[in-house]
Amino acid sequence: MLLFPIASQASWWNDEWSYRKYITLDTSPTGANITEPVNNAAVLIRLHTGNFGYFLDLSPNGEDIRFVSSDDITPLKYHIEKLDAINEMALIWVQIPQLVPGSNTQSIWMYYGNPLAAAGDEPSKSFEVNQAAVYHFEANPPKDATAYATNPKLFSAEIADGALIGKGLVLNGESSLTLPAVPSLIVDPDKGWMWSTWIKVDAAQPTNAVVFEINGTSGGMFLGVEGQSAFAGVRDAGGNVLETAKNTALTSGVWHHLALRIDGQRLSILLDGGETAFIDAAIPSISGELIIGNSFEGGRGFVGMLDELQISNVSRSDSWLQTQIKSQGLNANLVLYGEDGSQSGGGGEPSYMTTILSNVALDGWVVVIALAIMSAISWVVMISKGFVISRMAQDNSKFQADFAKLGLADIASLDDDDAEKQKQLDESAFLTALSGKHDHFQSSNIYRLYHAGVQEMFHRMPKSVGAQAVELNLSNQAINAIKATMDAAMMRENQRLNSQMVLLTIAISGGPFLGLLGTVLGVMITFAAIAASGDVNVNAIAPGTAAALFTTVAGLFVAIPALFGYNYLGSRIREISADMRVFVDEFVAKIAEQHS
Repeated sequence: MLLFPIASQASWWNDEWSYRKYITLDTSPTGANITEPVNNAAVLIRLHTGNFGYFLDLSPNGEDIRFVSSDDITPLKYHIEKLDAINEMALIWVQIPQLVPGSNTQSIWMYYGNPLAAAGDEPSKSFEVNQAAVYHFEANPPKDATAYATNPKLFSAEIADGALIGKGLVLNGESSLTLPAVPSLIVDPDKGWMWSTWIKVDAAQPTNAVVFEINGTSGGMFLGVEGQSAFAGVRDAGGNVLETAKNTALTSGVWHHLALRIDGQRLSILLDGGETAFIDAAIPSISGELIIGNSFEGGRGFVGMLDELQISNVSRSDSWLQTQIKSQGLNANLVLYGEDGSQSGGGGEPSYMTTILSNVALDGWVVVIALAIMSAISWVVMISKGFVISRMAQDNSKFQADFAKLGLADIASLDDDDAEKQKQLDESAFLTALSGKHDHFQSSNIYRLYHAGVQEMFHRMPKSVGAQAVELNLSNQAINAIKATMDAAMMRENQRLNSQMVLLTIAISGGPFLGLLGTVLGVMITFAAIAASGDVNVNAIAPGTAAALFTTVAGLFVAIPALFGYNYLGSRIREISADMRVFVDEFVAKIAEQHS
């Protein structure tokens, strides 16, 4: 459940939904750096422990998830690629009607928290009509997520985890994926055409390692990797290569966004959003099977991994490419995740503390709860112990003042062997200090030493003597026995004084370590979630890391007051212990002087 409602509430799309999340789309130079409007682009929303802490509030398969535009009225089309509430990650594609260039204030809402809601995602409507094919590679064999449903004709490759976005396509040089010759995939240079994917090359490729090719009766086109350089070319109707273009920018072990764009008679290779090579050639209209990973002119196909393959039957602008790269890639700073709010609290700009608390994971809350219990115990100890010591000091001072007035002849006159008073002396020190009577030094531990010494002195005298006991002599052994009795009583009083102080030492030493454990676990989970979702940017890392550090702060909030309280109480206990030692010596000296 959400911990804090958001302070301001402008409107609420539907009262049947309990919660919503604020999401900003940053097209400014510090974000996706879009320079022209982009219409109907599908933007990837990644949810994980670093930016969303309420997976348990979602319906099992995300049926209650909805996306609404910034006006809080217009629903947006979307579809869920993956939702794993156990591992706390989700991949959702949302179609944005228009991305405004150079803005860091454009926003959308994600609503959730309606257990009665039916599934609202529509994969076939999440991509606009010019998006001819989209393959997320979550299913085996892959499925086209667009309304065209152009599923593979042949598939001999492998789907595996560890891709940039969920799962990916693994090609081994011989495996392939073949798409049928359908009208939506026809290459028409007059309309334009684009093929794009995320690609990872783990080793230098053999000569002419083809990534994809499409061939028809009028000619063909291909894209491949040789060594660590991407190349592309055009064939005529006889299969002869007319022109080729080549770049040299691929890095081993790194995910790159690789695209092939046709705009009129210009064929361009684009790497990570920038044009790196091009050719101007008589590009024919091509209709045929599109083969990914097949061999080219007797060579081997590409060896490596692909993810998020998209084909458009129009040319795409550089800004459109940036929306894809900056919402899908490692530096995905198009999408900024704000706070979550409840219906009663609305939603608005995030507050820092709410953002931190909303991203604390389950393991973090377990640590925080343990620290809260530890803090409560330490405060109870400090308050109760402080009150007892304060009352004890008052009664000690009163008793010592009265004892100082006694002469040698009436040294035992302050002792009272009344059963009720003795019972109160043996009760809880806190209850005695809080609600007990204090007419006869009931909270004074020095009085209890005095009482033990007087009683032991009386035991050393004949009962028949009675009031004449003052005239009797005590041997050195008897005086030593009285001192031993008082020393034993003093030891027990010291034990009572120091009882429960160990709880403060546990809070002082254990609180920070327990908080550090929560921080380490939180950081581990945050980075694991980021690794699984592929969302590596400061906006994904910062909330989860800040939430992880919250447990360390909580541990310090436990330890610091306990440290101050322990030092203060320890100094007061040492003072009282010193007073007891002085009193024992003083009392023994007096009885030795009187009865020796």
